[in-house]
Amino acid sequence: MPNDTGFRRLADGARRDVTIDFDGQPVGAREGDSVAAALLMAGHGTTRTTPAGGEPRGPYCMMGVCFDCLVEIDGVPNMQACMIPVRDGMKVRPMSGARGLDDG
Repeated sequence: MPNDTGFRRLADGARRDVTIDFDGQPVGAREGDSVAAALLMAGHGTTRTTPAGGEPRGPYCMMGVCFDCLVEIDGVPNMQACMIPVRDGMKVRPMSGARGLDDG
């Protein structure tokens, strides 16, 4: 998958290609990739906006510590994109602001 992000995939023909949907756009990935890695490879650096001020945030630590990569996955809000492996057909949406009180 060519890109202009600076991220490059190591050769590994053993994993199958999958497609996830990020906010209505198809994103190619490979089994075993995290959602965050797939989004970064595709050039999507922002996965959420902050509740106070609406500032953009995206994957930072890539190991589940910073919580900057929160997304909605298949209708479940506040999932850490760096900790969730991609699955073919997965629906991912950016988080926007604060989670509502009725969101579970």
